[in-house]
Amino acid sequence: MSRVACIGAGTVGRAWAVVFARAGYDVGLFDAIEGEVERTAIPGARRTLELLAENGLLTEDVDTVVARIKSASSIAEAVTGAIFVQESVREDVAVKREVFTEIAAHAPAEAILASSTSAIPGSEFLTGFPHPERALVVHPVNPPSLIPLVELCGTGVTSPETIAAARQLMTDAGMRPIVLKKEIDGFILNRLQFTLVAEALHLVGEGYCTPEDIDAVLTDGLALRWASIGPFEVAHLNAPDGLQGFVDRLGPMMRQLGAAARTDYNWTPEQIASAHAELSQRVPLDTIAERQAWRDRQILALRQMKLREQNV
Repeated sequence: MSRVACIGAGTVGRAWAVVFARAGYDVGLFDAIEGEVERTAIPGARRTLELLAENGLLTEDVDTVVARIKSASSIAEAVTGAIFVQESVREDVAVKREVFTEIAAHAPAEAILASSTSAIPGSEFLTGFPHPERALVVHPVNPPSLIPLVELCGTGVTSPETIAAARQLMTDAGMRPIVLKKEIDGFILNRLQFTLVAEALHLVGEGYCTPEDIDAVLTDGLALRWASIGPFEVAHLNAPDGLQGFVDRLGPMMRQLGAAARTDYNWTPEQIASAHAELSQRVPLDTIAERQAWRDRQILALRQMKLREQNV
């Protein structure tokens, strides 16, 4: 059985361990906090696998998959013999450089070295060790154990062979990889997500609507289309003559609204506090874990529906 290493056992790291163990890999899981893997990560991975099993998305029994995840006492132990290493430590360039220096010193020379960074370009920390052509960003959506999209982005020195191999490994592990043609801060998903959130803060902050209204626009509006088709295909289907006709007719309005949007909106602490208070009434802080579990069930129900559509 091939071996994969996961460095960092927080929410993202343990979710990656589930992805790889479910795909049949032995997983060496390491965290800098002593005892974290046994205390929280493996029990958390078990709960995720039980949820996947309940929703028909696990082909083996939970114990078999959990048994593939082993705690490692050091980075060196975790990466020994690994064909792929996924780093998921905190978003700090200095910390990531230090971690990858150690990973590169102990991992096999042919191992692919990947980072889960959600915003930092890989060229800032993935080139200061031998054979940097084997390193790239593999940015997931949290949690990758439930959401398959993953963004692959080279550093400028990453070899085409490394990107192709990482793409194949991700596909074989049940993920849905996209490949960025060049680096950009935040990659694709976060640039789209944070742009929408910034305009939402502008609309709420200037009194056009409430946070609850914004969420309704997404959940009962845009998301019902976006769950199956993206914005390009939405536009293509919204006109009898496709995307070209849509833009020919609505292009001026698109440009006008885009120019009026405030993605650089300077929200105030008071506005955030007000939005937080409204959200806390809808979802009290002591129910967040329960609501997260509900969210995860909703994600899996949607994935089941999409899988049924693909198999028709």
